[in-house]
Amino acid sequence: MFKIAVDWRKVYQGCIPQRYVLAIMGFLCLVNMFTIRVSLNVAITEMVLEGNASAHGGTEFVDPDACAEPEAANASVRHVTTVPEDDRFEWDEVMQGVLLSSFYWGYTLTQIPGGLLADRFGGKHTLTAGMVISILSTAAAPLAVRLGGWGGMLASRVVCGLGQGVMFPAINVLLAAWVPAEERGKLGALVLSGTNLGTVAGTAVSGTLIHFLASWDAVFYAFAAVASVWTACWCVLCYDSPAAHPYISSSESKYLQDKLSHKHAKGGGPIPWKAILTSLPLWGLVAKTVGHDWGLFTMIADLPKYMKSVMKFRIHENGFLSALPYLAMWLCSLMFGCLADWLIKTDRMSITNTRKLLTTISSLGPAAGIIGASYAGCDRYLVVSLFTLGMASMGAYYSGTRINALDLSPNYAGTIMALVNAIGALSGIVTPYIVGLLIPNSSMQEWRLVFWITVVVLIATNMVFVALGSGEVQHWNEPARQPRQRSPSQQITPHEEEEAPTRLESFRYIPEQ
Repeated sequence: MFKIAVDWRKVYQGCIPQRYVLAIMGFLCLVNMFTIRVSLNVAITEMVLEGNASAHGGTEFVDPDACAEPEAANASVRHVTTVPEDDRFEWDEVMQGVLLSSFYWGYTLTQIPGGLLADRFGGKHTLTAGMVISILSTAAAPLAVRLGGWGGMLASRVVCGLGQGVMFPAINVLLAAWVPAEERGKLGALVLSGTNLGTVAGTAVSGTLIHFLASWDAVFYAFAAVASVWTACWCVLCYDSPAAHPYISSSESKYLQDKLSHKHAKGGGPIPWKAILTSLPLWGLVAKTVGHDWGLFTMIADLPKYMKSVMKFRIHENGFLSALPYLAMWLCSLMFGCLADWLIKTDRMSITNTRKLLTTISSLGPAAGIIGASYAGCDRYLVVSLFTLGMASMGAYYSGTRINALDLSPNYAGTIMALVNAIGALSGIVTPYIVGLLIPNSSMQEWRLVFWITVVVLIATNMVFVALGSGEVQHWNEPARQPRQRSPSQQITPHEEEEAPTRLESFRYIPEQ
C-alpha cells in the first residue's frame, strides 16, 4: 500500500491569501452583527397592538393624506393578522422609539473601551467577546420581554449594544494590521458593506419568518443561531496579525511586512490624546459620521414602520421592500470601493479628494432620494424606487468616510474608530426617540418633517467634512517613545552613536507623496 502525504498547511496557504480570508470573515461578521441589530426593527411592527390611544384625547385621528389599504375590496386580505393579539403589547410610538434607541445606549458606552482593548491586545478576541455577548442577549430577548415586559426588552437591547460596541473598533484594528493602503478601498468596502447585507438579511428574513411562523420569537432565535456558527469559524480561521498567523505564506507575509511597515507593535507608547482631540481632520470625520448615522439609523429603525403605517405594506412585503434599499447600497458600496482604489492607484485623484468626492455622493444622493420619496404620495412602488436609489448612493460612504480613520492614523485605528463611532452612535440614541415624538399619529405630513430634518443633517455635516477632512496620515500617528534607560555597562559606544540617527530614521514612517 502506498501512502500519500499531504501537507495541508501548504494546501491552505495556496488556496487564498489570508488577508482575503480575514476580509471575508470580517464581512460575514458585520452581516451577523447587523442582522442581530435590526432584528427588533421589523419584529416590533408585529409585537405591538394596532390602534393605541392617539394624541387627540382618545378620538381617532384621520390623516387626510392617508394611503388606501391595498386590495381594499378583499376584506380577508386587507386585515391579515399573523401574530395573535395576546402575543402583542400596548406600546405607543414614544415607547417604541425608546426601545429602538436603547441598543445605542450600550453601544455608545463600550466604543472607547473596546478601541483601547483592541489597540493594546488585538482585535480578534475583543471582537469575539463582543459577538458572544450580542448573541446571548438576543437569544434571551423573547424570554426577557415575556417576564419583564417593556423593561425586559429594554434591558436585552442595552446589553446587546454593550457587546456590539467593541466590534467596529476591533474590526478597524484588524484592517489596519492586515490591509495595505492600496487595497483599503476594495477590501475595506467589502468588509464594511456587510452592514448593508446584514440589514438586507435582517429585514427581509424577519418579515418572512413572522409571516410563515406567525411568531416574532423566531427572528431573535434564528439570528442568534447563525451568528453562533460564524463565531466558531472565526475563532479557528482568523488571527490578530500576519505575524501571529500560523498558515500564512512567506510571500504574503513579506508583502504585508513591506506594505505595513508603519504599523508599530502593541503597547508602543502613550496615546496622544491632546493631538487627537485637537485634530481638525478628525473632527471633520466625526461630523460626517454623525450625519451619516443620523440618516442611516433613521432609515434602518423607522423605514419598516413607515412602510407599514403609511404605505400599508403587509408584513411579508414590508420585510423585503424595506430591505431593498440596503441591497442596492451593498452592491454600490463594492463598486465605489473599486472606484476609490482605481482613482488612487492611477493618481487621478489624491486620497483626500477621493474621500471627499465619495463622501459628497453618499450625502447628496440619499438626501434627494429621501425627500423625493416623501413627496411621491401613495405611489407605493415609486416610493420604494426613490428610497432604493437614494440609499444606493449612500454606498459611497464606506470608501469615502468609513475607511478614513485608517488614513488618518493606522497606529491608533481602533481608538480613532471608537471615538468617532461613540459620537456618531449618539444619533442612534436620539433619532428613534425624536421620530417617536414627531409621529404620534404616523401621518404622511409628520413623516415628511422627519425626512426634511434628515436631509438638512446629511447636507450640513457633509459640508463640514469637505472643509476639514483629509486622507493623509496625521503627524500624531507616530507614537512618542521614551528613551530606554541604560545601566553603566550598557553605555552607548562611539560606533553605536554614529549609527543611531540611521536607526531612528529607518523607524520613522514617512507618508508616500
